[in-house]
Amino acid sequence: MVVATALAVCCVVWAVVAGLLAVSFCKRRGIRVNPVFLSIEMLNCLSQYKKLTRAETGHVGPLFYHYVIPINTALVLVVVLLVVRFA
Repeated sequence: MVVATALAVCCVVWAVVAGLLAVSFCKRRGIRVNPVFLSIEMLNCLSQYKKLTRAETGHVGPLFYHYVIPINTALVLVVVLLVVRFA
């Protein structure tokens, strides 16, 4: 149970770092980012990152998947932990 919790926390940290790197990528491309609403802007920038990298290289950039996969893994781990705890 402790290992799954630690893994979920690591996944969330990994996703946040990837999201912040995507925000930085978007800022370098001239997209304005409001730092007050950074969590909302991060999701917007991930969408913009996906579009920009697909237009530039023909495929989606790796930061998009470095956000999506760990955040979904963390979600699954939290659901499993809740089921185990309350079952």
